[in-house]
Formats: sequence, C-alpha cells, structure tokens
Amino acid sequence: MTALALTTVDLGEYAASLNARLQGRKAESILEIAIRELFPGEIALVSSFGAEAAVLLHMVAQIDRATPVLFLDTGKLFDETLRYRDEIAARLKLADLRVLTPDPKALAINDDGGTLWFRDAEACCRIRKVEPLQRGLKPFSAWINGRKRFQAATRKSIPLVEADGARLKFNPLADWGPAKIKAYFQAHDLPRHPLVAQGYPSIGCAPCTHPVAEGEDPRSGRWRGQDKTECGIHVVSAIATPAQADE
Repeated sequence: MTALALTTVDLGEYAASLNARLQGRKAESILEIAIRELFPGEIALVSSFGAEAAVLLHMVAQIDRATPVLFLDTGKLFDETLRYRDEIAARLKLADLRVLTPDPKALAINDDGGTLWFRDAEACCRIRKVEPLQRGLKPFSAWINGRKRFQAATRKSIPLVEADGARLKFNPLADWGPAKIKAYFQAHDLPRHPLVAQGYPSIGCAPCTHPVAEGEDPRSGRWRGQDKTECGIHVVSAIATPAQADE
C-alpha cells in the first residue's frame, strides 16, 4: 500500500483490516510486516526515549537500523532523557535519528519567557510537540509508537493499527504489560532510563512530569493536578487528505 493509494482508500477500513490480520502476532512480526512489506521507506518510529522506549527501538533496529526515528526535543526535557537518547542511539547504531524541535518563531510569539507550560499546558504541548511532529511526519504514510493499554484508563482499548489523520499508526506493544517489558529489557541487556529508578514510570517534559506512587496509573504523574492526560499527538482526528492533516 503506497502513500498515493492511502489517499484514495478508506483508512479506517484499511486499519481495521490490518488490525484483524495482525491479531495474535508477536510485536516483532507486526513491525517486520509494517516496515518491510507494507510501508518500505514510508514509515517512521516516533520515540520519546522514555521509560520503556528501548524495547521498541531495539526491535526496530533489529529489522532495519535505517528506519527513521523521530524524537521530539521540546526544549523542556530532562537532561537525563537527552543523555539516555544518545546512549541508546549509539548502542543500537540507529542510522536515521531525526530530532524535531519547536518553531522558534512560534516560541517567540507564544512562549518568550518559557512559562507557557504553567499558564496553558495544552498550548505548550501543541507548540512544542504536536506541530513539530506534524512537520516531521509529512514524508511518511505510517508511523510506529509505543503506547500500551496498561499505561492508563484512556489507553485500555487502543488497537494494534489505527487510522490517524492521513496516516496509519501502528501500536505493536499495545497488549504488553510491565512483566513482559521487564523481561525484554533483561533478555537483551538494555539500559533503563535513569529516572525510572527514581519513581518515574512515564517521562515527558521536566516541568509537567512527577514521580508516581505505587498503585497509580503509570501516567498519573504527567500533568498532575490538571484535567489533561495526553499531550495531543495521539488524539485521533477525522480522516483527511495529507494537505488537510498537515495544516
């Protein structure tokens, strides 16, 4: 299925058919099909290099190290995340790591003092995450991410494949739980993000990420105290043409 074909089919139906086809397959098999069979040269992995990111990064690197990896450097990340990104990228020999950053003009107009996260978290995420990712995804027909159903109540029903604007989005680890993730880290001797040991099971921007108590949802430390559970990059919109989706 080429990028051109994706503009002429019902993405929702195509996503549903792929979701049915991939049920019961291992994550590695889903990735192999997506990267080599369905979207060769037209798919990217979007990674936060966060608490569990090394699992998916390792899987993709085993299939094709040249798969583009898109990383959102919001300008508000923990220093530990940036160092961890460099460590993992070097260890896995990632050949196409693309760092996406906010538009300097948008920051100058909307967040000159760097405190927009405190005044309007939604606007901050839009400028620092959503818009840069929209720009970064323009060359691709599909993308891969590491969301999992156990992470939060808002994620408990995510499928293996879904339509996302003008693209398909693959969630190959959707049905993975903490025990399976831990086992994968151990089996492949992957280093953990240093903040995990400090009580951060989900890691985003430093001002809006807090430690999580035992028994809480892993993402409960994100935007704590606010009526906000997602940054906005995973809000599924209506099916649109590529031009509409990237506006």
